[in-house]
Amino acid sequence: MNSFAQIDQACRESGMTFGLNGHNIPAEDPTPLIHEIPLGDPFPVAAMGPLMDATLAIQDKTQAPVAIGAQSLLSATSLAAQALFDVQTLGGIRPLSLFALTIAKSGERKSSCDALAMEPVRMFERALADAYREDNASHKDNLEIWEQTRTKLIREASGRDDIKAAGAKADLAALEAQPEEPLLPFVTATDPTFEGLTKNLALSRPSLGIFSDEAGQFLGGHAMNSENRMKTVAGLSKFWDGAPINRTRAGDGAATFYGRRLSAHLMVQPIIADTLLSDPTARDQGFLARFLLCHPPSTIGTRLREAHSVQSDAALAVYTSRLGELLRAELPLAEGSRNELDLPVLQLEPEAERVLRKFANELERKQAPGCELSEDTAFASKAAEQAARIAGVLAVYAGDTQITSERITNGIELAD
Repeated sequence: MNSFAQIDQACRESGMTFGLNGHNIPAEDPTPLIHEIPLGDPFPVAAMGPLMDATLAIQDKTQAPVAIGAQSLLSATSLAAQALFDVQTLGGIRPLSLFALTIAKSGERKSSCDALAMEPVRMFERALADAYREDNASHKDNLEIWEQTRTKLIREASGRDDIKAAGAKADLAALEAQPEEPLLPFVTATDPTFEGLTKNLALSRPSLGIFSDEAGQFLGGHAMNSENRMKTVAGLSKFWDGAPINRTRAGDGAATFYGRRLSAHLMVQPIIADTLLSDPTARDQGFLARFLLCHPPSTIGTRLREAHSVQSDAALAVYTSRLGELLRAELPLAEGSRNELDLPVLQLEPEAERVLRKFANELERKQAPGCELSEDTAFASKAAEQAARIAGVLAVYAGDTQITSERITNGIELAD
């Protein structure tokens, strides 16, 4: 009699396997450890609303997949909007911060799209850097004067002349506080560690962004290595949530920072995205579910036109001007603070809330055991909030005072 191994080998050679119940069943190919990332659906350009013209302009100038330019525009606009408003969602007040992950292979013109979308941000950063150099030079002079004055008064206050000492003590009590350093001029970073982000929170602007058109350096770097991944994922998730940021370090003491906002846009090649999307830490912590993921079909091989429309230049000029206005707007700060945001809230109009609630309920039903989204509950559970955030970003760009049903419908279509 043939052994089980011989029977099994014979069955495999004939395209069958020997089942435990004694029946032959069709042989199956091995299941890959990492599944190929599926391509996204056609991007709903019209849902970009007030950013639609700029989206089409970037696609026209670069001939890259339209979704890449759209992701770049939403992310850059989120960076500006998150410093001006929070947004009402079905789960409470949330930041307008967006985390975006764009997946496209080398040669898809990710950098070209991002450069066009981020141009007003880069212009703003250059202006901040110029102002910082002047303010910092002035601060050093003022600090030296203050230190010399304080030292002189302390010496006089401890002298033997009682009358002079009393006057010095009074002057010392009336002396203004030590001059504060000017805020650091950084708006974006490409490869930060979580410690790097939090180290200078006391001296940085309250609205920051992680933006990289080659994010493999960040995802494969110190912040996301095996030792630091959990800390980085948890910390960035707290930023997305708008939670207070706690910082405790030996020698620096402990501090809690409120009113900070962080947006992110990571552009990666598929092989890098495979590693992140299959990382159980990133998935189980809900880190991936905080991202708007995009993997558009390639346009390589079809980009044959030589010139772009002059209307595209005009559309991008309008976008650059408007985003520059938002970036330069006075920040709503907590009383007595120079870098703690105290943000007004963009409210949902009643009809917009009804539309959003219907979307959320539909997603909830699809998450029931055995239903369409039962294996993707982390993403599905955050989709309604993502929609509200996106709608809020579009509303701020458009200058709306509330989120209308049109805006929330756009946000739902993009988040979905």
